[in-house]
Amino acid sequence: MTQSEENYIKVIYHLNEASPKGVNTNAIALMMETKASSVTDMLKKLADKELVDYQKYQGVTLTENGQLAAKMIIRKHRLWEVFLVKKLGFAWDEVHEIAEELEHIKSEKLIDKLDAYLEFPGFDPHGDPIPNRKGEMILTHKLVLSEAASDENYICVGVKNSSADFLQYLDKQNISLGSVIKVIGKEAFDGSLQITVENKDLVISNKIAENLFIKKQ
Repeated sequence: MTQSEENYIKVIYHLNEASPKGVNTNAIALMMETKASSVTDMLKKLADKELVDYQKYQGVTLTENGQLAAKMIIRKHRLWEVFLVKKLGFAWDEVHEIAEELEHIKSEKLIDKLDAYLEFPGFDPHGDPIPNRKGEMILTHKLVLSEAASDENYICVGVKNSSADFLQYLDKQNISLGSVIKVIGKEAFDGSLQITVENKDLVISNKIAENLFIKKQ
């Protein structure tokens, strides 16, 4: 696949998670920042390669081959993020764009050796699972902080939004993977939450809470 084709496959994979019955071309165009007509042209190419099931005016889904191809791209991306954070000392808000470039490296041998060098990590620095070389990955039960019950202890296990701005905000509040969070109260008006993070009191917006993955301690 070309780099552009790989980017499309990855976007369709992520959109399919929210819309398993099919993704429309407008949603893909929005994510790819391009025209719907350009998306249609690409989908025809990907269909010819048997990577997607596509029919005009119907949603597009990945074939079994397409799903595996997407998982291998995601595997490379997330392994490089682990490498950049754990071995090169990058912050978690600095690695996404670099990994976007590194994920297109073709050598499977390099990626397998990188995986072994990192001791086969199950998750990337943002808490997302890393597929193994067969496309298998660890699935954990998690919910977003906005759904948490009051007076229960939770552990931060991931972020829905991995933008630099959001991650930098979390750093300022000393919220990171593994942080223990307890919801003290919730405002009915705007959904903002009063929480404690490692025994520090905070008030966070509903938008922040909807982008933090947690699980019960």
